Amino acid sequence: MKTQELIKELKKAKCQLIRNGSRHDIWYSEITGKQFSVPRHKAEIPVGTANNILKDAGLK
Repeated sequence: MKTQELIKELKKAKCQLIRNGSRHDIWYSEITGKQFSVPRHKAEIPVGTANNILKDAGLK
C-alpha cells in the first residue's frame, strides 16, 4: 500500500495527526484510543505494516 493511500484512509476514519517526526508521523485514533506511527521514509508500505497500522486505527 502506498503511504498516501494509507493517509487518505486514516483521514476518512477521523484519525488525527499528532506530530511529525524525522521519518515517521504519529497519529491518534479516537476509535481505539491508540497512538501509532506511519512511516514516511518509504513510498510503499509493506503489507504487514499497513495491516498493523489499520488495526491500530480501528479499520480492520
